[in-house]
Amino acid sequence: MTNVDRENLEGNTLSVYAFVVKAGKPVGPREVMRGASLSSPSTAHRQLEKLESQGLIEKTAYGTYVVKEKTSISGHVWVGKNLVPRLICYALFFFGILIAETAILVTQFFSQNLTPSVAVSYLVPITAGAAGVFLAEGLILWRQNKRAVLKTENISE
Repeated sequence: MTNVDRENLEGNTLSVYAFVVKAGKPVGPREVMRGASLSSPSTAHRQLEKLESQGLIEKTAYGTYVVKEKTSISGHVWVGKNLVPRLICYALFFFGILIAETAILVTQFFSQNLTPSVAVSYLVPITAGAAGVFLAEGLILWRQNKRAVLKTENISE
């Protein structure tokens, strides 16, 4: 699969693909319609056919669809069967560092009676700011994906 095909996974197509992966079993158009919040089974069928032509899912002999290839999606990462914006993973990384920094500073202050230096004191707000920015941007991306699905759904009606 080329990068161009991966970039086409957005809006309803991305929502349908994520649902089929998350389902982990053969699904039909009506199930996809409900699970991916689409307006009709024909919309779901059209998206399933698009994913099939890209080689990501395949149609079974019973007319249901299963995942053929779980591929990487630009700007997202698979966490188990859930598709999460990569920026949220970065935010969690920085929150982990923030917790470690805070624990070290608190330990030094209360148990060793050391006053943190000004340089070390700057680390906590910088790390907190980085974590906040990544989290905010990740949540914005997540909401935009949901809005794109709704907008595409309204246009196709």
